[in-house]
Amino acid sequence: MANETDRKTVRVTIFNQSYSLLASDEPGEVENLAHYVDDLMTSIAARGGNVDTARTAVLACLHMADKLVTIEKELNSLKARIEMRSGELSKLLDHLVE
Repeated sequence: MANETDRKTVRVTIFNQSYSLLASDEPGEVENLAHYVDDLMTSIAARGGNVDTARTAVLACLHMADKLVTIEKELNSLKARIEMRSGELSKLLDHLVE
């Protein structure tokens, strides 16, 4: 875990609002995340017409939460397939060793 001295201040703009954030990892990653959020909020606002900032932020969060849940389901499915396949391969190896 990074300590206080390892953190760097990163200035980003999201939906025309500036933020100073502390980045404990790569500052460029924080900038990329902020750019992603800004693009998403801008896209939502453009489709929604005259939508206030809070509503736009909530809709962006819902979009990202949906995306996260979908990816988690895909990951769990992949883990289950890997576990099943490794079990099959383990049985084959056991059979070969006998």
